[in-house]
Amino acid sequence: MSASSPTSASPSASGAAPLPAPLPAALPHDAAPLHVTGQARYIDDIPVPGNCLHLAFGLSEVAHGRITALDLDAVRGADGVVAVLSAADLPREIDVSPAAGDEPLLADGMVHYLGQPLFLVIAESHLAARKAARLGKATVEELPAILTIDDALAAGSRFEDGPLIWSKGDAEAAIARAAHRLEGSVVIGGQEHFYLEVQAALALPQEGGDMVVHASSQHPTEIQHKVAHALGLAMHSVRVEVRRMGGGFGGKESQGNSLAVACALAAARTGRACKMRYDRDDDMTITGKRHDFRIDYRVGFDDDGRILGIDFVQLARCGWSMDLSLPVADRAMLHADNAYFLPDVRIESHRLRTNTQSATAYRGFGGPQGILGIESVMQRIAAALGKDPFEVRRINFYESAPDAAGNPRRDRATETKPGAGRQTTPYHMVVEDSISHELCEALAERADYAARRDRVRNWNAHNRVLRRGIALTPVKFGISFTLTHLNQAGALVHVYQDGSIHMNHGGTEMGQGLFQKVAQVAAASFGVPVEAVKITATDTAKVPNTSATAASSGSDLNGMAVKAACDTIRQRMAAFLGEYFQTGDVVFADGMVRIGREEITFARAAQLAYEHRVSLSATGFYKTPKIGWDRRRGRGRPFYYFAYGAALSECVIDTLTGENRLLRVDILHDAGASLNPGLDIGQIEGGFVQGAGWLTTEQLVWDARGRLMTHAPSTYKIPACSDRPDIFNVALWDAPNREETIFRSKAVGEPPFVLGISAFMALADAVSSCGPHEAGLEAPATPENILAAVARARG
Repeated sequence: MSASSPTSASPSASGAAPLPAPLPAALPHDAAPLHVTGQARYIDDIPVPGNCLHLAFGLSEVAHGRITALDLDAVRGADGVVAVLSAADLPREIDVSPAAGDEPLLADGMVHYLGQPLFLVIAESHLAARKAARLGKATVEELPAILTIDDALAAGSRFEDGPLIWSKGDAEAAIARAAHRLEGSVVIGGQEHFYLEVQAALALPQEGGDMVVHASSQHPTEIQHKVAHALGLAMHSVRVEVRRMGGGFGGKESQGNSLAVACALAAARTGRACKMRYDRDDDMTITGKRHDFRIDYRVGFDDDGRILGIDFVQLARCGWSMDLSLPVADRAMLHADNAYFLPDVRIESHRLRTNTQSATAYRGFGGPQGILGIESVMQRIAAALGKDPFEVRRINFYESAPDAAGNPRRDRATETKPGAGRQTTPYHMVVEDSISHELCEALAERADYAARRDRVRNWNAHNRVLRRGIALTPVKFGISFTLTHLNQAGALVHVYQDGSIHMNHGGTEMGQGLFQKVAQVAAASFGVPVEAVKITATDTAKVPNTSATAASSGSDLNGMAVKAACDTIRQRMAAFLGEYFQTGDVVFADGMVRIGREEITFARAAQLAYEHRVSLSATGFYKTPKIGWDRRRGRGRPFYYFAYGAALSECVIDTLTGENRLLRVDILHDAGASLNPGLDIGQIEGGFVQGAGWLTTEQLVWDARGRLMTHAPSTYKIPACSDRPDIFNVALWDAPNREETIFRSKAVGEPPFVLGISAFMALADAVSSCGPHEAGLEAPATPENILAAVARARG
């Protein structure tokens, strides 16, 4: 199968020739046959030397306190134990944080959460290490533990000196003069990543003190940096390889540092390969989760539901260390508007320090929490005015972008205010690409929203016990790392003399299909079948200084870097072939190269180029243009573009038990000019289900001592196959990205997660039908929370 339409290359001095976009190819995941046959190799599947050692952490049983004694004699005497290390045994202060320097590998005198590693066991087997780790005895002088948002506010326990505040206009004055006002709170729970492959790492000592690390990580360069620092080496002495992860969702952006560093230290100390793999309960107890939030708001609006002024106070529970909490909380602020124009707005963000697991990156990176805040406000405005929530949402949308001819579109939100310029975000970026009106109208029409809304009202008028709800919610999600320098990528491409292509880039594969998409880019560049392209494990020795595969940027960044490398090689080949055959017309297509009237296979072209000493290897580099951002002032352009989408969910609740079901979901999502519609639709379906799970079934519970009680599949419920709706329709919005991304595609990793909010809003709609009072449904909408909200609605 050809992965491209014809690609021409001119041997002119400039060598420049634009590549046509490949025809969208719904190819399967490159490793799908390996996945279904059990041949896909993960960290725990890598063959290791016979004398490989295994590691486990001994964990704190106290949430906050001072270590006064650590008795490890029984641990050292346990069967199979080779060595035991505490903080006092480490060669230097070993930090495993992403940047802040506040996460010691092993507790160094103070304990900050229940589950914090206190010591490291090195043993002959995984089971021996785990058993021995349970034998340590720590004497801890307990101190008061700060566990909740209210605890942290009362104690003034926070990161940064105080809250971060962004504003546009005068929110206070706008709220005061509004015809209607509301205030309230939105309670938002956290979420466990629950990747199928737990955290794992393997370190192999090399000659001269060098180290090779295999890690289940989204950020190989950070692993490289942390291991090099821990061993006292330069980064060139550490090579990190990542072939694939069994899921990541942000949980392997920084949380894998501890395992990789521990394995490297143990390998350097013993001269033997060392491997570490958390068991599921240890993984859930040790690692960070999605940040839980409380968002307080005050809003003023007119008779139609149009927001005039709004004030948000976002309270994020960050856990014991900073980790990635600052950029997560920043992105929650950046998405406090979602798809809505807020003329006068103030956003205040508190990053609160607690004695719990350090909250970390999770799909959406704070954006979903910010979006849930404004969507809850829209729902409550509609309830206060007795209006259809979709009408309230629609009247607040950003002004639509001009059409292809540059003409302004008809815009419901600005019909009464022509030329009002409803395009500026709370952080003073102009939204130039809004398609929320068009996309949501299209979804409402194809999914028959108006008629179904009437049917829901009629159902509820005749049924007191089983109540139905329906909601259509949009998403506008910014694409780019908000730390500007991370928006870069590199690639290395080789064309061999037999015409096969070998490629490496800085992105990591965690099941999302990044490798297949980038292979399609390379195939399109050379006009060859995608089977001619092989992508191997991400390797810091091949592509240095990589950014994490996060922020939905994998295809955007790495696809462009690979394209740049392929362009370089193709132009060299075209220049040579044009001179060799004495013609200026060179076209690469369908596995062939046409040079004037001659036609040869791509393999023959590669062989000729090799025989005439033409370099068939190149690096590629890409950096995202147009972006610049001042996070302290809350001004600039943090995003290259926005991805859009909408979901329409219909549900039913049982008002006697709180049980609920999703009946039908319709999604229309903007993937630009999709590189691979099959993979993109899969990401959209999975993202929606994961987002709905966050807001319905997935509840994290800590006891009064700070112990995570939901630390296993038996106590933490992710959505199962039976939780998906019986009717689940997903379609792509077919329009190219207005920005010059890879073949005009758009990111599709994080934005679909936010579509799950429509499921929560449908439940809120069902609850609000039960009575005239404000219900304040809390997330996650567990049966218990639904019952409580129904009681509040009925008064």
